[in-house]
Amino acid sequence: MKKEPVGANEEEKGASASQMIDARIKELGDWRGETLARVRTLIRQADPDVVEEWKWRGVPVWSHGAILCTGETYKQVVKLTFAKGAALQDPSGLFNASLEGNTRRAIDLHEGDTLDENALKALILAAVAFNTSRRAKP
Repeated sequence: MKKEPVGANEEEKGASASQMIDARIKELGDWRGETLARVRTLIRQADPDVVEEWKWRGVPVWSHGAILCTGETYKQVVKLTFAKGAALQDPSGLFNASLEGNTRRAIDLHEGDTLDENALKALILAAVAFNTSRRAKP
């Protein structure tokens, strides 16, 4: 029996975004799932008001006022892409991918990488502040 992609299957069942992210983590069942779960926990700790979304047929998205970041999973990397990362201060140097663009910045996490959790939380808070300050302006 061929397994359907979790995104399409869960969307058809009307599952919530959080349930679909749970399913993705479980489906991965390896270091990528563990990494995605840990990042998700840190995002929620940094911003208890974060909204979880499921977009583009299978991408976890965290928003507050606008998209904060996405959590894509690939064979060799878990990629956290910050929608407005180029506008954020990154004193700890977490951004290590998509550095050439004018808008996005990303953090590529490979198996065995150690993540500076406090620095990630600071980036999340900076993204929230950026999104909410932009929304406050006319």
